Amino acid sequence: MASTSGGSLPAFIARRLLITVLLLFLISLAVYSLILVIPGDPAITLAGGVKATPKEIATITRQLHLNQGFFAQYWRWLRGALHGDLGSSLFQSQAVSSGIAARFPVTFQVAAGGMVVAVLLGMPSGILSGIRQGTVRDRAVTTGSSLAVSIPDFWLAILLVIVFAVKLNWLPALGYTSFGQSPVEWFKDLLLPWIALGIGGAAVVARQVRGALIDTLDQDYMRTAVAKGLGPRSVIGKHALKNALSPAVTVIGIQFGYLLGGTLIIEQIFSLPGLGTYILQAINDKDIPEIQGVVLVVATAFVLINLVVDVVYGYLNPKVRLG
Repeated sequence: MASTSGGSLPAFIARRLLITVLLLFLISLAVYSLILVIPGDPAITLAGGVKATPKEIATITRQLHLNQGFFAQYWRWLRGALHGDLGSSLFQSQAVSSGIAARFPVTFQVAAGGMVVAVLLGMPSGILSGIRQGTVRDRAVTTGSSLAVSIPDFWLAILLVIVFAVKLNWLPALGYTSFGQSPVEWFKDLLLPWIALGIGGAAVVARQVRGALIDTLDQDYMRTAVAKGLGPRSVIGKHALKNALSPAVTVIGIQFGYLLGGTLIIEQIFSLPGLGTYILQAINDKDIPEIQGVVLVVATAFVLINLVVDVVYGYLNPKVRLG
């Protein structure tokens, strides 16, 4: 472990926090700039175009403060966002933060369940493949992971609905039951979305674990451990896995961030009341505050997840703290 202050964990965390704050600022600026992509006068477009009345245009202008300069608008919005105020929907008479708060738990449950499926399938597959390199088992895992990565999750979701909901009638195709109402129905409602999201993530995790395990087993100290007479269980369980699984932490964290964003389409397929249906409706209505709010929340969650992953990986592997 490095003894310099630059290699210490607190200094590493401080650097990552500084980078995260800067990145979040740039993300917020890019998110608010979405209003600039609206052609012509945003107030007229959002109010309904040529059919908009002067009163409707004035209302939109007042709600979005479009009579001010861009940076004045952005600063007003950013101050509100830092206090949990993301503005109000243009058409639903509801605070955007309230709408997101009501739906984000569903999206998080779908993403977290998909990540659990990815880890439960990917980790054992990667380990079994890595310790049996070149065998039929290894080729099967490699082929299966390549196939799983190439399958779009929305296509897999539709296939799962056809097989398990329509043909076999084992699981519901649509709807959502909260955990508080019925844990069993909650599990049944989310099982297919979890599988649809988790299969691709499992393939990525399996590939990472397999590659890291093969590289670790090929190190000199591993061959020395075998030469000293240590059994396979001791060599693999106590030494190889400990070093090989550390990089997998990064992959798992990044995959969770991707799954959080990937739930948006899956929620639409399974009619889940998460952020996916919320933002698609907002896009259809051209409800800029809602679109900005959802994009900001999802992007912020992704960045914060990566921050946690960086800190955990820096703790497990002191060498990265000098990067």
